[in-house]
Amino acid sequence: MDSAPTISTQALTRRFGDLLAVDGVNLRVAPGQFFGFLGPNGAGKSTTIKMLTGLLAPSSGRIEILGLDLNAHPVEVKRQIGVVPEGMALFGRLTGAEFLSFAGRMYGLDRETAAKRAAELLDFMQLADQPKKLVTDYSHGMQKKLALAAAVIHGPKVLFLDEPFEGVDAIAAGTLKSMLQGMIARGATIFLTSHVLEIVERLCSHVAIIHQGRLVAQGSLEELRAGVEAQTAAAGSGNGAVPAGEKLVLEQIFLRIVGGERHAEQELSWLG
Repeated sequence: MDSAPTISTQALTRRFGDLLAVDGVNLRVAPGQFFGFLGPNGAGKSTTIKMLTGLLAPSSGRIEILGLDLNAHPVEVKRQIGVVPEGMALFGRLTGAEFLSFAGRMYGLDRETAAKRAAELLDFMQLADQPKKLVTDYSHGMQKKLALAAAVIHGPKVLFLDEPFEGVDAIAAGTLKSMLQGMIARGATIFLTSHVLEIVERLCSHVAIIHQGRLVAQGSLEELRAGVEAQTAAAGSGNGAVPAGEKLVLEQIFLRIVGGERHAEQELSWLG
């Protein structure tokens, strides 16, 4: 018998005037999954994650996190989740330690525990060498690491990440991946949006793809791969069939599902 999902939505919809940004999305994320949420620019990814984290009210539909209705129990849900939003939302006039201690206190940690965890996180993220440096003077990559530290200081059961690796160098990215994989190993659930498909393929066990506001695919990477390969085979070998012995990578799966392949042969005559 399947366990109850950690994240689920029913007919989740969001309108902005005449624009239907998210159209009846039904998501299901099981406990302990590293879940990738993909889509082209403007597909509705950030709008969806803002609704899932209580930053934006849906126009209609239902969201449940950890078995709780987000609309009915917003505070209880937010105590148990961590969020790294697209804009990070950091307080630039604080030091890293001050900001993390503040974040810990907002999540209900006592002063001593918040300070202890802040120091541990700064050391883990390699941000402890300049203790008086203000957040506004951090590099973009340093701010990303600090935002993630603030999102996990209370030990969340669910972590939402909106483009966490954007603008992050390889060393910092390695640190972040190590932390995230450790959280999964300890039973947390992670919901990740990213345009870097190689990272998603390396980290995530399950993926959903949104296109023009609608969910067009959802399942394990193997399930999505098998579905695309079956459709390609049914269309005939002259329509991009996969050569024997080769396996589609996530980028190929994504492009075939959202229709990006039809542009692959287009050229600009004035370039080269």
